[in-house]
Amino acid sequence: MATLGWSRSYPGAMPYNVMNFGAVGNGVTDDSQAFIKAWNAVCGDTSNNPTLQVPQGKTFLLQPTSFQGPCKSSNLQVQIEGNLIAPEGPSSWKGKDRRSWLYFVNVNGFTVNGNGEIDGQGSQWWKLCSDDATLSNLHISAPESSPNTDGIDISASQNIHILNSNIATGDDCVAINTGSSQINVTGLTCGPGHGISIGSLGKQGEAAAVEEVHVKNCTLNATQNGLRIKTWQGGSGYARKITFNDITLTDVDNPIIIDQFYCPHEQCSNETNAVKISDVSYTGIHGTSITQDAIALNCSRTVGCDNIVLEHIHITSSNSKEGTYSTCINAHGKCDDSVPSVGCLK
Repeated sequence: MATLGWSRSYPGAMPYNVMNFGAVGNGVTDDSQAFIKAWNAVCGDTSNNPTLQVPQGKTFLLQPTSFQGPCKSSNLQVQIEGNLIAPEGPSSWKGKDRRSWLYFVNVNGFTVNGNGEIDGQGSQWWKLCSDDATLSNLHISAPESSPNTDGIDISASQNIHILNSNIATGDDCVAINTGSSQINVTGLTCGPGHGISIGSLGKQGEAAAVEEVHVKNCTLNATQNGLRIKTWQGGSGYARKITFNDITLTDVDNPIIIDQFYCPHEQCSNETNAVKISDVSYTGIHGTSITQDAIALNCSRTVGCDNIVLEHIHITSSNSKEGTYSTCINAHGKCDDSVPSVGCLK
């Protein structure tokens, strides 16, 4: 019987290794009941930091499983060093609740860590529609220095609502990619991170299609970008009918940015084709910027951006001794009541 060598020191912690509760860990046998038994033991432990251990070198097949609270300790740990896998494909979920796989209910003071993998076997689900979803009251965090850790990525989806959530990460808090429409982000607090992004779109000549994206009543704190639309040169298609309303900024880098020259690796060739950006409005955006260039509308020199509207914008510098300004490339639309002013839209 394999026993995990504990890799962290939690004073007073009582470890509960799932192998000691009947788990097999061969990736084929259903280990769900063993995990429930181990969880019940952890949940009933009154000590400080009782810990459920998933040992290294094993793969555990888990059916949709609910881990119930409330628990007696206010500081539970789940240490995942092995791998967890879901049933393979939609056909394996017949008769099961498809809305959740691993579901923790009424649990407070709960931490998951470790170096293992959690594999939802998602590739066969991607062919199905992922429309009509609501994500609310989420708290998602990753270290500010962690690469490629988007909080929520949306692609090829319609009628998605993100509500009243808090995301702190090392990449985009929310990224909305091609094939997406009727996306609503409301009441989101973002930071640290790279802000709220449409894209990137148009990579390697991709034909993009994004429309009816509405972001409102959100707060961005110390993010590397604020409200961003980013496209690669050489793409095609469109990003249109996008609104940003009532957004609060605190010490944000690049608060409002359209970047049609997106090239994170700085090795991109100049192209004449571009994703068409149009019908984008920014209303009631206020707060502070750590960069003086608070509004940057850098559109394709050949395709350009149309009907870009800025109203009731008030973005000042985090440094009281500096002002803010705007820059534009081939952007067209209108601007009213804006600090800084956006001369190209007048």
